[in-house]
Amino acid sequence: MVVVPAGSFRMGDLNGGGYRDEKPVHRVTIAQPFAVGIYEVTFAQWDAGVAGGGCGGYQPSDKGWGRGVRPVINVKWGDAKAYLSWLQRETGSEYRLLSESEWEYAARAGTTTKYHWGNSFDPGRANKRGKTVPVGRYEANRFGLHDMHGNVWELVEDCWHKSYAGAPTDGRAWTSGGGCGNRVLRGGSWYNGPRVLRAANRGGSGVDSRDNNSGFRVARTLFTP
Repeated sequence: MVVVPAGSFRMGDLNGGGYRDEKPVHRVTIAQPFAVGIYEVTFAQWDAGVAGGGCGGYQPSDKGWGRGVRPVINVKWGDAKAYLSWLQRETGSEYRLLSESEWEYAARAGTTTKYHWGNSFDPGRANKRGKTVPVGRYEANRFGLHDMHGNVWELVEDCWHKSYAGAPTDGRAWTSGGGCGNRVLRGGSWYNGPRVLRAANRGGSGVDSRDNNSGFRVARTLFTP
């Protein structure tokens, strides 16, 4: 994991050409640093959880692409939470999903462009090649995080809302109102085109949906004196 510093940023469609649900653009201030997984959770990590008696014993299909250091797929929101519960029992430390605003802040890594490298899509910097690839194959952003654009969609803590009207501005997950039968996905996947892979883009998934283009990343709250 890496520590993402505290800071403030403008969240949403900063560059035009986005979708309605990326508005209104609003400022979010994250007062404390937090830790984020450098990579999306892999099949190897998930399978270790199953072998350790966690994750409800669920063994998701890899679609024939391979397991190991490829990101785990075919997991729903509750599966991700089960993995986090196992990880907490195993390590004695508290893990969680990112909030949606934390995710965008971490993906942007101090930038205001569509992608962490600029406004023009570069297929050599993100996976949209028709299937998953091993994590870390593409360069990290300025915070040291890989695959924030592409590879697999990443589940976050927030309930789905159709716009940012009324969204928290302090980095907290938005878990009131809206449709909590659907949770937010961020980052796009191997299946999607450049418009979907932008840092500002949002997706949603039913809490019972298991898809071959969706996974997750872990986070930790850091307690400061």
